Amino acid sequence: MVPAVAENSKIEWTDHTFNPWLGCTRVSPGCQHCYAETQATRVKLVEWGPKANRRRTGVDNWRGPVKWNAKAEKLGIRFKVFCSSMADVFDDHPSIRPEWRGELWALIRETPHLDWLLLTKRPENWAKFLPNRSPPPSLQHARLGVTIEDQPRFDERSPHIIREHGHGWPTFVSYEPALGAVDWRPAIHAIDWLICGGESGHGARPMHPDWARQTRDDCNDAGVPFFFKQWGEWARLPEGSAPEPFIDKGAAHFLPESGNWMARIGKHAAGRHLDGALHDAVPA
Repeated sequence: MVPAVAENSKIEWTDHTFNPWLGCTRVSPGCQHCYAETQATRVKLVEWGPKANRRRTGVDNWRGPVKWNAKAEKLGIRFKVFCSSMADVFDDHPSIRPEWRGELWALIRETPHLDWLLLTKRPENWAKFLPNRSPPPSLQHARLGVTIEDQPRFDERSPHIIREHGHGWPTFVSYEPALGAVDWRPAIHAIDWLICGGESGHGARPMHPDWARQTRDDCNDAGVPFFFKQWGEWARLPEGSAPEPFIDKGAAHFLPESGNWMARIGKHAAGRHLDGALHDAVPA
């Protein structure tokens, strides 16, 4: 069974995950190999797609953030909570009842020692579903995030980031899976945190090293915390390495711009180092 709530999440940039409901619909190229859809449909947890109803999670699941909040308060620390890993909190599917959203915002207000990371591919719905135009004190620990995979998605979604940042909402961007180069500069002033990562899992597409480097440099120039999550399944072969073993397995990809080969060596072997360094910056 896929958990709807996860303490000590394996996702590098969060501590916990919480799902108020389950289910979603593909909306962009980053959804092509959606891990959530794969897991949910494999164990028949919930159906996926525009014709499938979303399913609210149970009472015990909703108690999880309350327990984390109490623990964080006792320890004098803050926990990051990713909402939602198996859904999209700003999905406008008609099966998502208004009271579910009301209960979620109430839960966020009741857990001030947690930093809520509300990630979506549908930022056009922020204006519709945010409970306040600007974040009141009771919601300033909620951060609005958007997935951006490539330049077309940046051009489509970044105006919403700029707008809500202008209203005072903390923001972040998940550039994962990175599927194309992005010029972040037109919106970098409105991004408070940027997470970058390549794709993992079956059918993973390679991330060009220069896409990650340019993102890192744009963040450094603007003073934006940069978090490099992973290379994914693919990594650049060092200069002089022989690509033939990978070519024979159909697991090699040539980058004509740099003259380098990318090889599918697996997520763990590829690691998290970018030019020999870890990048784990988070907002203060």
